[in-house]
Amino acid sequence: MRKSSPYLISGLVLVICLMLSATIGSVSFGMPAFFDIILAGLKGQPLSGAQQPLATILFSLRFPRTILVAITGAALAGSGAAYQGLFRNPLADPYLIGVASGAGLGAVFAMSLRSSAFFESMYFIPLAAFAGAMITVWTAYTLARSGNSLPSTNLILAGVAVSSFATALTSYLMLYSNRELHRALAWLLGGTSMSGWEPVLAMLPYTIIGLGILLASGYALNVLQFGEEQAQQLGLDIKRVRLVVVFAATLAAAAAVSFSGIIGFIGLIVPHLIRMLWGNDYRRLIPLSILGGASLLLVADILARRIAAPQEVPVGIITALTGAPFFVFVLRRSRRQNIW
Repeated sequence: MRKSSPYLISGLVLVICLMLSATIGSVSFGMPAFFDIILAGLKGQPLSGAQQPLATILFSLRFPRTILVAITGAALAGSGAAYQGLFRNPLADPYLIGVASGAGLGAVFAMSLRSSAFFESMYFIPLAAFAGAMITVWTAYTLARSGNSLPSTNLILAGVAVSSFATALTSYLMLYSNRELHRALAWLLGGTSMSGWEPVLAMLPYTIIGLGILLASGYALNVLQFGEEQAQQLGLDIKRVRLVVVFAATLAAAAAVSFSGIIGFIGLIVPHLIRMLWGNDYRRLIPLSILGGASLLLVADILARRIAAPQEVPVGIITALTGAPFFVFVLRRSRRQNIW
């Protein structure tokens, strides 16, 4: 596998996952029907009577959901790889410094408001979640600063403290918002509750900016693996790199959380698997994690739709059930081996 092109393998796996996600659901149809509809659309040919309802499902429901899930997985895995490189810790993930807890607080706060029609709109909750995530990260960043420096340990500890505070506020709001409790729980468990192309178009700019910056930061993250002192001797501006990576990774992860809820372990599992298969070079690790994250979350979303059909299980439960054992494996492996 190491001799094969990792990008080719990852790309093929992603294409297969995209097609499976588009064809599997409450109304499933085979690959021949899928390709017939796609080819008819590309050629401008009219659809038959049997194809028209399937085409409506495909283009109006399945494709938007599939793309949204893929973008979410890519954002979480890419930001997870960046956080692991920044903190030089195999157990780091996108939620390390309060992204998930802040987004959850913002979303639950928005759900508890009933002041105007705007608060009822499908876009206010993701916006509130994004704002909450950015506020908690900014607070953790401010608390962690020590003069002109920003020690990684301080940032992690500040993130834990801010995350705990945000989680407590979230629990308080849920306790006194019984009418919206089910809705809030569904969002916090993770899943794509919004339909159509609007969420995809709204999320895409944030994800492109965040992941684009991370892709350009691969060399700096490689240098940072030698340690801060040696990285400075090699001419790396550690303060600037840390600020840029934290901003970009948080932007991508917060966008994912804002539109898909809290989905754990993708940012932990995927970078570690890519590292085991193809090494520690962040110039390759980050783009491969982006592709792998999209594929893995698509697989989890397919399982979420089928495991208790016709009901749908929140995808966050699927990732937690598979991610928790993998977390234990990574923890035990990191103790036995010096892999960093």
